[in-house]
Amino acid sequence: MTTKNQWEAFFDNHAPHYMQNVFTRNTLAEVDFLLEVLSIAAGASILDMGCGTGRHAIELARRGYRVTGVDISAGMLAQARQAASDAGVQVEWVQSDATQFAITSQFDAAICLCEGAFGLFNVGEDPDEHDRAILRAISAALKPGAPCMLTTLNGMAKIRAVTQEDVEQGRFDPVTMTINSEQLWDLPGGQQHVHVRERYYTPPELAWLFEQTGLTVAHMWGGTAGKWGQRAPDLDEIEIMVVARKK
Repeated sequence: MTTKNQWEAFFDNHAPHYMQNVFTRNTLAEVDFLLEVLSIAAGASILDMGCGTGRHAIELARRGYRVTGVDISAGMLAQARQAASDAGVQVEWVQSDATQFAITSQFDAAICLCEGAFGLFNVGEDPDEHDRAILRAISAALKPGAPCMLTTLNGMAKIRAVTQEDVEQGRFDPVTMTINSEQLWDLPGGQQHVHVRERYYTPPELAWLFEQTGLTVAHMWGGTAGKWGQRAPDLDEIEIMVVARKK
């Protein structure tokens, strides 16, 4: 029997409550924004990597796009399938670890939003290689010249928030920019202890990582859910947005 990794197990459990999170309330505006920024042609094929409950994928399908949603969590995909059925739209749902997804030169655009796999690693995984593998998979899946958009955790904000005690107690590693701690989260389903392993990034690190994986960065903007905009990231906001294009 295959053992679930940490994040698969967490999201399977959290799936019924996921859409109660505050950051899920801006789907329409977010889809408007990404379509404008990425200039995606009508009816194009779009990959949603780490699609979760499918809120972006389903809205894109409503607007006539051909969407494939990929997620590691069967629980999240079950919610996505039901939501797509309720909306009367067709989306291809694929259960896969984002680091192992393998399709070549098929999609006209790709999105990876709200920590959709990127930045979330497990016991024994190298965080940089984990995220590099996800970008390689996205890059391979895109047609030459196709655009992509990713949001990820803002390392500038984390550096400003952590303390030396966090470093000494092993909760934050300043060398790898990673969190590795047991935290009590207030979630829609109630308080839950979560073993958090997350990688935070500064803009130069992201530019370097994208370049390594065949993606040329066009813009880095503020990417916190509910505050997307074509503007420089605020130092203290939660996420950074990267807009790039396959070479």
